[in-house]
Amino acid sequence: MFNISYSNRSKKFLKKADKILVKRMIEKIENLRETPITHDTKTVEGSKGLFRVRVGDYRILYEVDYRNNLIGIIKIDKRPRVYD
Repeated sequence: MFNISYSNRSKKFLKKADKILVKRMIEKIENLRETPITHDTKTVEGSKGLFRVRVGDYRILYEVDYRNNLIGIIKIDKRPRVYD
């Protein structure tokens, strides 16, 4: 089982977001704890080791550290803004 680490940017987004959306995102992130690369996970073009998963119109960008059993949540935002 992997541990989850949130960046300051992703924590800030989760604090401001709608509670229903946050619940859906937390469920998705908890599923990543068991299986870090799921069937709906895609790699981010131009970034080595960076993955993304969809939750509606939003994207969760994360990286997986297999040595330390850690998933780092890098950024959460709407699709057009998340890749900036």
